[in-house]
Amino acid sequence: MTTDKTPNYKKYIKIFWGLYISGIMLVVLLFLFASWGFFGEMPTFEELENPETNLATEVISSDGKTIGKYFKENRTPVKYEDLPENLVKALVSTEDERYYSHAGIDARGTIRAAIYLGEKGGASTITQQLAKLLFTKIRSDNKIERILQKFKEWVIAIRLERQYTKQEIITMYLNKFDFIYQADGIRSASRIYFGKEPKQLEVHESAVLVAMLKNPTLYNPHIDRFKENSKQRRNQVFVQMQRNDHLNEKQVDSLQQLALDLNYSPEQHDQGMATYFRAHLREYLQDWIDENPKPDGTEYSLYSDGIKVFTTIDSRYQQYAETAVDKHMKNLQKVFDEKNERNSTAPFRDVTPEEIKRIINREIKNSDRYRDMLEKGIDKEKIMASFEKRRKMKVFSWNGTIDTTMTPRDSIRYYKSFLNTGMMSMNPQSGAIKAWVGGINYKYFKYEHVKQAQRQVGSTFKPFVYATAIDQLNLSPCYELPNTRFTIPKGKFGLLEDWSPENAGNEYGGMKSLKQALAESINTITARVMDKVGPTAVVNMVDRLGVDTSDIKAYPSIALGTADLSVYEMVAAYSTFANKGVYTEPYFVTRIEDKNGTILYQHSPRTKDVLNKETAYVATQLLEGVTRFGSGRRLRGTYAKNLPHYKKAVTGYPYDFENPIAGKTGTTQNQSDGWFIGMVPNLTTGVWVGGQDRSVRFPSLTYGQGATMALPIWGQYMKDLYKDEKIQVSREDFEKPENLSIKVECKGDDKNEDDDGKEQTEEYQVDF
Repeated sequence: MTTDKTPNYKKYIKIFWGLYISGIMLVVLLFLFASWGFFGEMPTFEELENPETNLATEVISSDGKTIGKYFKENRTPVKYEDLPENLVKALVSTEDERYYSHAGIDARGTIRAAIYLGEKGGASTITQQLAKLLFTKIRSDNKIERILQKFKEWVIAIRLERQYTKQEIITMYLNKFDFIYQADGIRSASRIYFGKEPKQLEVHESAVLVAMLKNPTLYNPHIDRFKENSKQRRNQVFVQMQRNDHLNEKQVDSLQQLALDLNYSPEQHDQGMATYFRAHLREYLQDWIDENPKPDGTEYSLYSDGIKVFTTIDSRYQQYAETAVDKHMKNLQKVFDEKNERNSTAPFRDVTPEEIKRIINREIKNSDRYRDMLEKGIDKEKIMASFEKRRKMKVFSWNGTIDTTMTPRDSIRYYKSFLNTGMMSMNPQSGAIKAWVGGINYKYFKYEHVKQAQRQVGSTFKPFVYATAIDQLNLSPCYELPNTRFTIPKGKFGLLEDWSPENAGNEYGGMKSLKQALAESINTITARVMDKVGPTAVVNMVDRLGVDTSDIKAYPSIALGTADLSVYEMVAAYSTFANKGVYTEPYFVTRIEDKNGTILYQHSPRTKDVLNKETAYVATQLLEGVTRFGSGRRLRGTYAKNLPHYKKAVTGYPYDFENPIAGKTGTTQNQSDGWFIGMVPNLTTGVWVGGQDRSVRFPSLTYGQGATMALPIWGQYMKDLYKDEKIQVSREDFEKPENLSIKVECKGDDKNEDDDGKEQTEEYQVDF
């Protein structure tokens, strides 16, 4: 019997169960609504199978190094097996301790978060975080909307768990997370913050990256004001790893004492290795994409489809090339600046103020700033006036970026004062380009000097004249001609007037062999050889050697190098001599793969026979004479005295090469261009050095010749290659054809010249 004051427990029990069941039904309904897309569009099965992710195109060197990327998001995915065990343990210990025991939602963590309103940690599992990264994107600030988003994430998490293994989910999560500073995904983060691949990460480095998962800005080790946050959060990761039996107390104590040891290496388009090459490769790939659509007819994206481009560039060769360029050009620029201290028209020479103004105005009108303002409809006079206003800017120097104040016009003149360079190195047999340096600094000097720029080649053209004579007339390197003044008369070869070239220093007299004449760059004898074969035959020869001859007029003067050619063309042409007369077209892409590893492109060699083996070998012997007793003799250094064909050594040059080297220096009129192209049997390398404008030059041959401007880069590069025992660069002789019918060893070859050839009128020592 009950009284009116007795509590009605049955009523309250019914209410409790009603609320409980209603709550469950509400949760079930919310799950159903979320799965039906009531709270926002849900991913389809296909989208879960292939979630949309922007993947960077990766540029890979021949020795397996990533040397650059093209990207909207700097993301290059890795496989689970590429992740170090310590990283996975740190991730799970810190972000989701029960990861391997739940199916996408951690019930215990969710209840705890609900009870304590999130004050004792959130409840998001790794799978939920992946769902948010893939499909939720932006977290709503509205609490109601955030709750609905959470249901959506739960549903997606459950579906992801059904679709993928635990290892795949971890991999997808780490590949997707944005560690900022263009470190999209774990591979980019590992490379940018620590300069290494993920597999190489130490436990303390993995802990730093896992710490960033909570907030990549607040716990970023690269941001000065957050470094302490990063260290404290990293140390908490160690504690979590100890709690989950992955570290012991002693290890934690030791690890927590470590400083944040970063090797910050940003991956930007204008920084890093092979910047000029990557810029040229980007244009090449865009052309390839235009001509090679996907099977469904759509176009590949260079910046988001995860293409892999395997190149011929060897990161070791490239590094040595860039080091040689930096070392020499920094020193050469210092000398150049000293020589301009008393030059009132610096950096230009032998030009009038009006000509200087025209040069600067031309550069202004070619600038991005001018074109952008013109497109906005700004009056030309106002645009030009804007180049006269002083402003703060950062400018390049060999000692680092300078903060300064100057007008844009003055900055153009300032940049004109720098000497620049182009360098390319290739295997003459395969055509594989091993190194490509298109300038001194891509960030500040975008113009590329390997293939884009064409410069007067000077005496480096002369071997083509001699090779034509050997090929047509079977001439020996020992064949002698008088070193006297020589004239090709008006009317011959279409000449409108007599052509009478002069020797450097006006030195004449005696008989000279072809080998001596090329070694000493004697113009009169080269003119006599040209007279024997005719300029048309020479043009035909260089055309077969892969040179674009459309702008080369068949006049005798081309014998002295009046043609404008690229480093790319010259290196390929010279390589034909080293490759026994077979021209092999240079190439730099071995194959292209899509993100799944399907081969989209495979290189096929392109070759053609140009010269017979005898002619090619004799040409290399002529070029060896240049480095034995001609303008390239300084490559022999102090060891020259030990070689049988020397009576005394050239001192003061740090190269000391004893092996056979075929090569040729080149210096154009007024020292505007300096060249050196050198070959050993399995590597041909060409170097050009000069100012952007021909009037930017040294005042004399002392520093303005190819042997001083360009040869030292070649020498330093080869010296470093030979020091690296893992690189197989030939030290052997060029292979001699059987039954050689042309005499190549001449009387007097062992006689050492008193100077370095007629291009080098002074003996001097420079610390290059």
